[in-house]
Amino acid sequence: MKKKYIKIIIMLVLVISITGCTKNFKNEGKLYTENILCKPEKQETLNIYKEGKIDISNLPTCSEFNISSSGYEGLWTTIFVKPLAFLLLKVGQLLNSYGLSIIAVTILLRLVVIPVTAKTAAQSENMKKAQPEIDKLNKKYENKNDRDSLMLKSQEQLLIYKKYEIKPLSGCLFALIQIPIFFAFFEAINRIPVLFEENFLNLFELRRTPMEAFKLNQYYYVIFIILIIGTTYFSFKMNKTIYSSPEQEKQMKLTTNIMVVMISILSFNLTTGIGLYWIFNSGFTIVQNLIVKGSRKNVTNS
Repeated sequence: MKKKYIKIIIMLVLVISITGCTKNFKNEGKLYTENILCKPEKQETLNIYKEGKIDISNLPTCSEFNISSSGYEGLWTTIFVKPLAFLLLKVGQLLNSYGLSIIAVTILLRLVVIPVTAKTAAQSENMKKAQPEIDKLNKKYENKNDRDSLMLKSQEQLLIYKKYEIKPLSGCLFALIQIPIFFAFFEAINRIPVLFEENFLNLFELRRTPMEAFKLNQYYYVIFIILIIGTTYFSFKMNKTIYSSPEQEKQMKLTTNIMVVMISILSFNLTTGIGLYWIFNSGFTIVQNLIVKGSRKNVTNS
């Protein structure tokens, strides 16, 4: 069953990678999205598309964009990207800030999937409580690798899971939801030019990456790198998983550390817009886990 869920996740990632259709072109060394969903508002940006010979004459303005604009562009874009782009634009117009729109929509989406994520957070707390018994079980069968011993260990482990109401595969459901949302967010932000024409808090350009900022001596962009790494690390750390053996635990810890390092490196080249999504999405996970942990402590004490 576990292999089945892993295969589903891998297939989903591959489908999204193949169908994600953001196309780019260069102007003066900078990347711009070719297949934008609506027209830029600033004349400077319009000139860039004109110089690049990108025909955007048939596109609606971003204020007039709707889900059916530009016709059918495939299942992925129709179901995920356009609705999310529409939501980002409308919330941005309402708040008069597209930076705040990214934050608000990120939180809104996390609130919508709370029924799933809350269960995942609760599972994490249950796993922490069960860990001492799992450790004892591993020690009990430490040097027993025969078939009968492995079967007995598996049965005893299932009893521990049942005792603490643990469903090991429940975390896969959260991953299945998070993966398409992230890729849709990434593509929607890249395909809405008005998002990149705005400065967040009158200081951070939504399309600028920390690496680009450093070249302009804007070292204050380092705050995004610190926040991305910090929220990623703590969100991973708070999601406790039970491991069937010490070796598996070491492997998973190594995998988690590698992921944190990879994200740390990637953070230098993530735009401010994507960075805002990542920070508040991970931050929401941390806060939710703290709330679940606190509520379960109160129940235990009472």
